[in-house]
Amino acid sequence: PTSPLSIQDSVTVQSYLNSRDAMARLDRDHGFKAHFQQSFIDPIQKLEPNGSNEAAYRIYQKRVRIGYDPTEGIIKMEVVAASPEASKEFSLALIRYAEEQVDQLTQRLREDQMSGARQSYQEAETKMLDAQRRVVDLQQKRGVLSIEGEISGKMQQISAREVQLRDRKLELAELLDNNRPNRTKVSIATRNIDRLESEITVMRAELTDGTTSTSSIASIAGELRVAEADLTTRQLMLSQSLQQLETARIEANRQVRYLSLGVSPVPPDEATYPKAFEETLLAFLIFGGIYLMASLTASILREQITA
Repeated sequence: PTSPLSIQDSVTVQSYLNSRDAMARLDRDHGFKAHFQQSFIDPIQKLEPNGSNEAAYRIYQKRVRIGYDPTEGIIKMEVVAASPEASKEFSLALIRYAEEQVDQLTQRLREDQMSGARQSYQEAETKMLDAQRRVVDLQQKRGVLSIEGEISGKMQQISAREVQLRDRKLELAELLDNNRPNRTKVSIATRNIDRLESEITVMRAELTDGTTSTSSIASIAGELRVAEADLTTRQLMLSQSLQQLETARIEANRQVRYLSLGVSPVPPDEATYPKAFEETLLAFLIFGGIYLMASLTASILREQITA
């Protein structure tokens, strides 16, 4: 999910590793100045105990050599220290600093992408929960859990009453077919028919008109359907926001920068830093010996010529 350095990133790494900031951080974390202030360091190259940062930076420029090959896109780094362990320690630290520095180039963009996607997801989640609460509140307020179940139950009650009404009408018709119908039975049958018709009328009115104390089922159904449709929309938007958040996370991971090491830092068997004082003293001895030999030879030749 990450990508290696581009040419611009490589130039940025090279500039940072050659900077005073890199030297200052290396000193804070790993004691770069203290390392070159040790007593066994070559006197000519030793950093004085009260040496300035500029003096330390001059030593840093000599001991940390950074090169960049634009044709191959490779950064080469050589760190020279008084001990192999310190050389490796400084190298690994500088590699880590450079990787952090170049990764910061896209950090703000990644944070903005993730922040925007995360905010959109949180807003979608909040609105979805609000829509869900509206549906539940409406169900509790109207006393209806499922509008389809409510309508189905009411229609079943109306159908049962209509069946009873037909039966009572048949009974009344049979009574009236007699030459001398029983008036009491006719009266009872008539009252039953009127009662059933009244019940059916009230039930049908509850479906469309409601009562003085309750809303009609049709009205409740409309409110619930609007609330449920809004909930469905919010759930879809939440799903899309979650997908966008995941896409933003993947894209942010793609923009992470890292250093790919072709060769890992390996400490040498012995210190490789140049001993300027010892080499200068040795040069003096060599040239002194040559001078003495030349002088001696010249004296011998003069004596021979004089003789």
